Amino acid sequence: MLLPPTHGKTELIEVIRITDPVRHLSSEDLVGDTAAIWEGDRAQEALSLITDLPGSEPYRCFLPGWGIRAHNPTGQLFEVAFCFRCHGARIWGPDLPVERQGQSFDAESPAALELLSRFRSCLPE
Repeated sequence: MLLPPTHGKTELIEVIRITDPVRHLSSEDLVGDTAAIWEGDRAQEALSLITDLPGSEPYRCFLPGWGIRAHNPTGQLFEVAFCFRCHGARIWGPDLPVERQGQSFDAESPAALELLSRFRSCLPE
């Protein structure tokens, strides 16, 4: 997946559990509850998984259940919402071209399955 150029400045990731997936069809930003904060190596590992997501044919539902907010010490860099059902992702970030805001990924790939497993591990038992 192609992330904004600022992804290399990420020091902290907020893992977001999306509570109203329909809202993200046309929203200006990512909305949901913070499920976890990943810093340091954990944040870098997550970014590596995301950049390793191979492309896929998109489906049509786009009802994301998970997202991330990437931060550096001075503020938020970008946001991504993931729909593991339709293999779609939506990215919000400053100066991000329209053609890069909507992307698809192979939700059955090893990187996607590992990312989803990490997201799910943030839920209370």
